[in-house]
Amino acid sequence: MLVTPQSLVFAQAEPFVLESGATLQPVTLAYETYGRLNADRSNAILILHALSGSAHAAGQHAPDDTRPGWWDDCIGPGKAFDTDRFFVICSNVLGSCYGSSGPASIDPATGAPYGLRFPVVTVGDMVRAQTHLLDHLGIDRLLCAAGGSMGGMQVLEWAAHFPHRLRAAIPLATTARHSPMLIAFSEVGRQAIYADPNWNNGEYYGNGRKPDAGLAVARMVGHITYLSDASMQQKFGRRLQAREQYGYEFQTEFAVESYLKYNGNNFTRRFDANSYLYVTKAMDYFDLSQPTGSLAAAFAGATAVKFLVVSFTSDWLYPSYHSKELVRALYAVGADVTYLDIESTWGHDAFLLEVDTMTRLLSSFLDRLAQEEGIARP
Repeated sequence: MLVTPQSLVFAQAEPFVLESGATLQPVTLAYETYGRLNADRSNAILILHALSGSAHAAGQHAPDDTRPGWWDDCIGPGKAFDTDRFFVICSNVLGSCYGSSGPASIDPATGAPYGLRFPVVTVGDMVRAQTHLLDHLGIDRLLCAAGGSMGGMQVLEWAAHFPHRLRAAIPLATTARHSPMLIAFSEVGRQAIYADPNWNNGEYYGNGRKPDAGLAVARMVGHITYLSDASMQQKFGRRLQAREQYGYEFQTEFAVESYLKYNGNNFTRRFDANSYLYVTKAMDYFDLSQPTGSLAAAFAGATAVKFLVVSFTSDWLYPSYHSKELVRALYAVGADVTYLDIESTWGHDAFLLEVDTMTRLLSSFLDRLAQEEGIARP
């Protein structure tokens, strides 16, 4: 499935006001679409990505492209998000570095990258920007919004603040608010970037010296949280890498060390250190229980939205109790909720790796939803 990257520019005449009170003008959102919008525009599904994701959720940009989109296993003809039946949209979030406005973007006031002059954004800001994309596409109401991890936070933000614009919500392996432990992991990653001398208070664009060492460490810490003890034992155990015995030296010796180092270094080639700061800060600020102090109150207007909430037993980044707290809040307001806590050894990344399970689950939910909405099979 060949796809073409697209972008929307808005807020040219009037600035986009952020939750902090700061403004952006103009705003760019990178996005991709898959499938076709039907005549009554009722078959649109919005896919929301996680921390390091992009708008490239599925397909290939060229016939020889060897790296399909990040959720290609679930998006496409005959897959869970069946593009023969649904019009699927994915946009890159504000603050990221894959085409949407972020710290690496050019500040029109200076002609140079924003760096830390880019205003801090929230998950709420990301979602409000996405409403402009739906308006641009002529879609008043989504059939569904779906996403895992930070993508799940965006799904919950949609349900809490724009319930009239979606029929269903699928938050996967996520939370309605970051716990102190989650904030702590985010801060360790940020401190690794701050400690890199090449970070230079965010002013490293164009000088040939990026804070790659700090960003790599941040990614290594984050990557550990995406796995589980069982999956790491299964994948690596205590195996040595390219040697048969200990070297009694401070070099990379264990297979798991080599894996983390590879992933950390590879991450620096595709992601921006400042964007890592902005996106993790947005995740830490996210708390749907505010300002009332009640999570249930956040969903008081979402009683007409159908929810499919999914957690995974080995996910210790967003343990199942986060989803159970969310489900209790939804039940409290009388929302229509289906909840599944799936047995898996893959940890937080299970929503991406449990392909067969997710395909059956999502296909069943979406098929029932499409029938209720009168969306016929092609």
